[in-house]
Amino acid sequence: MKWNGRTRCALVCLGFAGLFSLFSFRLVYLQMVRHDYYAALAASKNTARQAIYAERGAIYDTNNEILAQNVPVENVVADASLINDRDTLVPLLASALKLPLTEISEKLVADRRYIVLKRALPEADAVSLGKELSEKKLRGIRFERDLVRLYPNGPMLCHVIGFSDFDHHGIQGVEASMDRYLHGEDGFREIEHDRTGKEIVLYRGTERPPHNGDDVHLTIDLNLQNIVENELDAAMHEYTPKKATIILMRPQTGEILAMANRPNFDINQRATAQPEQMKNRAVIDMMEPGSTFKIVTVSAALNEHKVTLDTPIFCENGPWLYGGRYLHDHKYYGELPVQDVLVKSSNIGAAKIALMLGDQKFYEYIRAFGFGDRTGIELPGEIGGMVHSPRSWSKISITRIPMGHEVAVTPLQMLLAMATVANGGKLVAPRIVKSIVDEKGEVKSRLQPAVVRQVISREAAEQVALALRGVVSARGTAVEAAVPGFTISGKTGTAQKVDPKGGYEKGKEIVSFTGFLPSENPAFVGLVVLDDAHTKTAEENYGGKVAGPIFARVAEKAARYLDLEPHEEVGKQVAAGRVALTNAHR
Repeated sequence: MKWNGRTRCALVCLGFAGLFSLFSFRLVYLQMVRHDYYAALAASKNTARQAIYAERGAIYDTNNEILAQNVPVENVVADASLINDRDTLVPLLASALKLPLTEISEKLVADRRYIVLKRALPEADAVSLGKELSEKKLRGIRFERDLVRLYPNGPMLCHVIGFSDFDHHGIQGVEASMDRYLHGEDGFREIEHDRTGKEIVLYRGTERPPHNGDDVHLTIDLNLQNIVENELDAAMHEYTPKKATIILMRPQTGEILAMANRPNFDINQRATAQPEQMKNRAVIDMMEPGSTFKIVTVSAALNEHKVTLDTPIFCENGPWLYGGRYLHDHKYYGELPVQDVLVKSSNIGAAKIALMLGDQKFYEYIRAFGFGDRTGIELPGEIGGMVHSPRSWSKISITRIPMGHEVAVTPLQMLLAMATVANGGKLVAPRIVKSIVDEKGEVKSRLQPAVVRQVISREAAEQVALALRGVVSARGTAVEAAVPGFTISGKTGTAQKVDPKGGYEKGKEIVSFTGFLPSENPAFVGLVVLDDAHTKTAEENYGGKVAGPIFARVAEKAARYLDLEPHEEVGKQVAAGRVALTNAHR
């Protein structure tokens, strides 16, 4: 069939019409049916949701001294799809960011749009780098403002404060326990950028401002903390113990005034810290308390009117056989009044007093003093210790527990037991957070002292406090814990270290001293614990010889700082006691 020119022309026109119809259909399809999809796709190429980080709340001590604050920095971020000169960019970044050339090169190989090259670059360095990138017309690098946590006091209070991570969430200490207040709520803004990656401010979209975190004020007094830290350092140098803890607390309210442990670490250099350095041993370590636990035994017996301070207890003049096992005192004692059972720290005397109470009643008082339960302090990781019920006791448990064996306590629990004696028999809830203040300066929450329970009567507590004054005298086990001019009630403790494999570690002890000052109206109660202290002779490795003098130094400096008024007569008595001790050593 032959087509004439008119037919061929018609067919060509028809073909063009069909082709244009297809293009038109495709255009209508893209512009109308698929408009939303492609508009979103185009937007995703040039817009982004930029986080506006909330400023984390600061942490202060009780006197508004800064303990943790924020410092503005810049995060360096790359968009590999926008890089225009990789060969020039890589060495420039490596030099400016002080990173290996290979590390920068490997990160920029992938065609990703969000690559974090370096976090927390100082603002001045970021400005300098940005200027250099602009001068060389290098694209694909931008800066995101951020904040980093700075701890001005380095290792001081490291276990109490803790630290936060890159996402501004608390990891340890108060940073973790109070994170819901400190963190705040991040905001965001919708931004659009040009082909070089720079924001087009004119097209900035929805923006939600951040809600900054609240400030947390602690009960810690940085001046008292400094005293404690310095004495701990001196103790570590002198005795090289495996670990050590000192705590100071206000016994009437439960406010922690100072808390420190060794080993410790610099919070600002936490990446180099070892796990053992990061443990807050005041609340997570269990130990057999030794003779400090005798205050529980005597307090219970006095409260139950089983004894008075003058009740005589026969201490056997040597070893005492009970339940098929011998119990020993460090010296041979005959008849001792209950008061002197504490003063001389008689194991046999404490055991016989506990027998007067009986298993169940003694156990009830142990639990009433708070042993076996967490204290509820605002610090993470706290444990409750270990207290077995009487049905699991052996025949001799009633004679060993009164002297601080077969129970495991935390240093904080032992401090609270002494505070119960100091404040008139009340178990108080320990607190380390004083108040929470929002960004407007308004107080959202304030510490309210909480009494958990009345453990013993005020009369019984005063009797125990009176007896404990004799411990810190020439005839007691802790004359070296005395402070001239002040009355002190306290108790020493020396306990063999428990071997994880069973039994006890030979030649290794945990020595401690806990007491309060002044005895009549205590300003503070303190605890000193040293684990495996090294002394010149085994006879020196006792609570009264090692922990007692450390307590005395801390207490004397703390009393001076708190402007407590000394009593001249007490000072003369303490001096006489120390002279008598020196003569006895001669």
